[in-house]
Amino acid sequence: MYIESYKQLEVWKKSLELVKEVYKTTKQFPKEELYGLTSQMRRAAVSIPSNIAEGYKRRNLGEYVQFLSIADASATELETQIIISKDLYLNIDFSEAESLLTEIQKMLYTMISKLNAKR
Repeated sequence: MYIESYKQLEVWKKSLELVKEVYKTTKQFPKEELYGLTSQMRRAAVSIPSNIAEGYKRRNLGEYVQFLSIADASATELETQIIISKDLYLNIDFSEAESLLTEIQKMLYTMISKLNAKR
């Protein structure tokens, strides 16, 4: 199957779901976190689909893999921030964000591995 747009990539679609979930979850954070964890988590989440899209549009395999790797690094950054947040805010449910993030990380790992094999 030929993919005409990054918008057809399941990993990109899942990443958009994750962004929405992170925004929903961080709305529950205290107001003093607005420029702290809230901002950091939202930026890391938005970075994932953004880098997937940018890498796809580069139309160069090496650059595509590089941008997928950046997306994966942002996913790991978000993972760390969720771990911190779970320790600080015991009353907030992070399970949906964690589930989506784990799925996205697995998808990115598979994509990067397969694309690297083609290089």
